[in-house]
Amino acid sequence: MKEIILDTETTGISVKEGHRIVEIACIELENLIPTGNKFHYCLNPERKVSEKAFEIHGYTDEFLSKQKKFKDIKEEFLNFISDYSLIIHNAEFDLSHLNNELYLSKSEKISNKIIDTLILARNKHPGSQVSLDALCNRYRIDNSTRTKHNALLDCELLAKVYINLTDQKEPMLNFNENHNEIIEKNTSTINYFKKVVFPSAEEEKKHQEYLKENLKKNFFS
Repeated sequence: MKEIILDTETTGISVKEGHRIVEIACIELENLIPTGNKFHYCLNPERKVSEKAFEIHGYTDEFLSKQKKFKDIKEEFLNFISDYSLIIHNAEFDLSHLNNELYLSKSEKISNKIIDTLILARNKHPGSQVSLDALCNRYRIDNSTRTKHNALLDCELLAKVYINLTDQKEPMLNFNENHNEIIEKNTSTINYFKKVVFPSAEEEKKHQEYLKENLKKNFFS
């Protein structure tokens, strides 16, 4: 099953105030694993970036003025997301800006199924902080390079958060009956898994002694 992680950065918060998208990124997942297919553009918003937005993402007006406009990448974007489910953190914000851009370029609104990880996080961790940084900290995902908001980096982090939110962390396994071994399939593409900790020889010895002693007590009691 294919899904798309999506994120945007903008000139400001509200489309009603004329704010526009300055960056859009998507990464493709197949069965929760990134396929390597990505869509990423910085965009000319045709207006100035607000001071608050600049503090968040750091994109200057000069840099953005040299980028493509949304209408130039619209068809490529729509083809990339196709009819796949879109996984977005705080989907209401991103969708309002995306649908505004589509409206301005005379296209229909996005009709894809939406999975909002902000809602998933609030349901799973009620009363806790559910920002992307907070969820990375909760799930021990390295976000040390996230000094500024960046749509592509945020997609990569959200992909890892999403796997934790859906409690699907184990890789697919194949059991070899002849040798009683567990063989991981496609290990080169599996990025997320639970660590297996094996007991040391000393721990094994103490465990056997414990079992032997307690079996005696239970037998003679």
